[in-house]
Amino acid sequence: MKVKDMTLTAVTAALICIAGPLTIAAGPVPLSLATFAVYLAGTICGKKRGALAAALYLLIGAIGVPVFSGFSGGLQKLAGVTGGYLAGYLPCAFLSGLGAERAEKEERKWILPGMMILGTAVLYAIGTAWFMIQTGNSFSAALGLCVLPFLPGDAAKIAAVTLLTPPVRKAIKKIQH
Repeated sequence: MKVKDMTLTAVTAALICIAGPLTIAAGPVPLSLATFAVYLAGTICGKKRGALAAALYLLIGAIGVPVFSGFSGGLQKLAGVTGGYLAGYLPCAFLSGLGAERAEKEERKWILPGMMILGTAVLYAIGTAWFMIQTGNSFSAALGLCVLPFLPGDAAKIAAVTLLTPPVRKAIKKIQH
């Protein structure tokens, strides 16, 4: 990995660390800007480095740095009721990055938001399954608490990242050459 790739990965991991604690209480799972930063990390860095940025964020939080929701950190947060959603950041960043790479290569703009939607679905699946295991809630209750309230916000984040990604990727390519 080149120095510029490591730098971009570190900067996007830092972006997730900055966005992660900024939350609004909304039941057992808070509204957060972290997913916006995870989408952006994937789409800016690409699938591998985007997932690495998400992994760095999780590692930083796991060792106790307060980068998770509500300025919390530690392994207990990863093992808690929202830990599955945190783990879901890895495939979400990977799929978002894959979408950016494919959309750019194939010149099909719809691939980018489509892959972010798929990444979000995987994130929701992992997080909701973990939430149900941790709380004993039914599937319908978990959907009502942990998925449905977040759909409009995640749709807006996906729309924003879809608009931001092409000019940011273009600017980064100019810097790298």
